[in-house]
Amino acid sequence: MLRNHKLSKVFSATAISLFLSSTAFADTTVRMMHIETDPNVLGVWNEIAKDFEAKNPDIKVNLEFLENEAFKAKLPTLLQSQQKPDLFYSWGGGNFQVRAESGLLEDMEGYSATLNQELSAAGMNAFKIDGKQYGAPYMVSQVGFWYNKKLFKQAGIDGESIQTWDEFLAAIEKLKAAGITPIAVGGADKWPMHFYWSYLVMRAGGQEAFAAAMQDQGDGFAGEAFVRAGEELKRLAALEPFQPGFMAAGYGESAGLFGDYKAAIHLMGDWDYNFQAQQAVDKKGVVDSDLGFMNFPVLKGGAGAGSDTLGGINGFAFAKGAKPEAAKWLEFFLNENSQTKLAKIDQIIPVAKGADKGLQNPFKQKISQTISSAQWHQVFFDQALGADVGGVVNDISVGIVNGDVSPKEAAEQVQEAWEMR
Repeated sequence: MLRNHKLSKVFSATAISLFLSSTAFADTTVRMMHIETDPNVLGVWNEIAKDFEAKNPDIKVNLEFLENEAFKAKLPTLLQSQQKPDLFYSWGGGNFQVRAESGLLEDMEGYSATLNQELSAAGMNAFKIDGKQYGAPYMVSQVGFWYNKKLFKQAGIDGESIQTWDEFLAAIEKLKAAGITPIAVGGADKWPMHFYWSYLVMRAGGQEAFAAAMQDQGDGFAGEAFVRAGEELKRLAALEPFQPGFMAAGYGESAGLFGDYKAAIHLMGDWDYNFQAQQAVDKKGVVDSDLGFMNFPVLKGGAGAGSDTLGGINGFAFAKGAKPEAAKWLEFFLNENSQTKLAKIDQIIPVAKGADKGLQNPFKQKISQTISSAQWHQVFFDQALGADVGGVVNDISVGIVNGDVSPKEAAEQVQEAWEMR
């Protein structure tokens, strides 16, 4: 019994020692929730995380995935729970601002001077509200017309010559006459259709009209430019340019249709370069020699410039109570070296200064230059205006095409939603 008693004392002392030791050297875990599915991107992310952990052995990084639609549905509840991550993917815009104003985000300004030094001011400002830095940008994106040069040639169209909306509509008629489906679109998801109305608003009214509407000036979103945008979208719809059953198709199906050479045009973001190939039957999609990209054309008599771009400034936001180590990780994740690695595999248009040198793909290079030269880069309307108003924008864009609402009614519905937000 004495022997067992002594062993018990030794064991207890050892256990306490081990516990104290493990506590003293316990790792801090930074949790970052994302929606990324591309294995190439995730491979680079994991490599960056390993490099960070090697330099910071007391910090572990957990990259936690949540599917896109589930992410959108669960995030509001998650941010108010004990299971909230330190960092989460963010599209910026109205939803980001609402969360900041609701006290669901953490101001990390005091923890990170490096982010301000390495990232573009425009990108950082997109995640700053009232002087508080609630997040940081990860990438920029642009929506434009991807088109199939081979199908254009069959219809006698030179994509590079299209500069105006009227010329674009004439090209649609030529494609139809040649027996080619002009445009693939995922009408069931609605947001792909909102790109048309949004761009037409930008071309009709320019930045001044959009800014005035957001500042509740004049007729707001029911103003002339917004009504005209609907009228021009109705002109397009009258040509019946979309694939049969487009209202039952999602984004993935429309991307696959374009990638399979079964539609000549896809209005989508720069990310579609990879996605249309992934969704194609042969997993190759439209090859580079057949692929073209053009900015949304100008509108005759419109106030918007042809160089104005629609897209995103996507990044990561800090959840309330985020650990200071989360800012240290984000600095490393977004530095020039890390973003250059991602640029080299042509998965993002980077925001870190100097990282664009890593872009290898000529399409990504062109889009990066286009965004850089734009006087106005507008964040997606359905993000910039917040979930409630953005949802109406998506609805009316589809409604105009289906003939369910008139252009005037559509603009009035957006204005009403804006007033009720």
